[in-house]
Amino acid sequence: MGMIGGGKDAFIGAVHRLAANMDGLIELSAGALSVNPEIGYESGKILFLPDNRIYNNYEEMLTKESELPADERIDFVTIVTPNFAHFAPAMMALDKGFNVVIEKPMTLTLEEAKQLQTKVEETGLTLCLTHTYSGYPMVKQAKQMVHEGELGAIRKIVVEYPQGWLSTLSEREGNAQAAWRTDPSKTGKSGCMGDIGTHAAHLAEYISGLKITKICADLNIVVPGRAIDDDGNVLLKFDNGANGVLVASQIAAGEENALKIRVYGEKGGLEWHQMEPNTLIVRWLNAPAQIYRTGNGYMGSFAKHNTRTPGGHPEGYLEAFANIYKNFALTVNAKLNNEQPTAEMLDFPGTSDGIRGMAFIENVVASAQSDQKWFDYKI
Repeated sequence: MGMIGGGKDAFIGAVHRLAANMDGLIELSAGALSVNPEIGYESGKILFLPDNRIYNNYEEMLTKESELPADERIDFVTIVTPNFAHFAPAMMALDKGFNVVIEKPMTLTLEEAKQLQTKVEETGLTLCLTHTYSGYPMVKQAKQMVHEGELGAIRKIVVEYPQGWLSTLSEREGNAQAAWRTDPSKTGKSGCMGDIGTHAAHLAEYISGLKITKICADLNIVVPGRAIDDDGNVLLKFDNGANGVLVASQIAAGEENALKIRVYGEKGGLEWHQMEPNTLIVRWLNAPAQIYRTGNGYMGSFAKHNTRTPGGHPEGYLEAFANIYKNFALTVNAKLNNEQPTAEMLDFPGTSDGIRGMAFIENVVASAQSDQKWFDYKI
């Protein structure tokens, strides 16, 4: 792995490195870790990279790595920069023959996302988008149960993601994460919906197997002086006729990362909470509710494939993140060996998820700016 961004002054880079390292399948071998060459070099030394694999910028890294022998160069890059700096390094990496892991949202605009998908199709390389929450074993269990028809036809989806960390104007109080996430030139058209609303929308589609077709959105700037939305509500309609509600807010004072989803079908419903991730509540129309727990023998094949410890030993955010890296690595390795990856290996987000994420952002913003009640979901 070669890393772009994620130096010692960054948050998400360390999370990616821990996740990539968890299963012993990936080695950090090179890095262009900061736009500041001094910080980049210091970060590389902290991570035990050799001097000749610490690069001043991603262009230098991708060019020099591509000139190395096949058994020495990196196999993929992971891009952990702010949203505005995703597209260019991803395109160059694919042009140079490298697979890509990229933070969400995939790009700054829907048009960029479409170009990236075209490039992936042209090259035959693999791109992974780190929608972390799809990596949890109980989310995969929920998806498999829905896919196998245990709930019957899906009728309603309710998903919410409240946070409270932007309840004040912290972007003007020295909070670097807040500064770029609330700057439209760096984060894109939407703040809250682009940052966490996309996670909620992806989770709804991932578990249900359905696609959003219509929306009615309301976006708000609650904190005075903020340049971009920090709160929003969206009514949803799906391609099978089901309806739903999506709520995302970063001004829900006191909340941490309280992502929760409920999916209801003809026969029963599912409920999963990100802050209690090893539990899946299953409710039946004419039977007592059940509690499924990670690590037990009754789990489906996808949950088992993504579980590392016996029941009762909690697996959380880092393990979910690691599942995405593990499945990506297993897929890339299978392709390198001319083998067919299993369905479980291939179960990670890719360019189609990235395009739908960008479409969600652009459609929500367009809907919120319109007086029209229902907006067709355009891609």
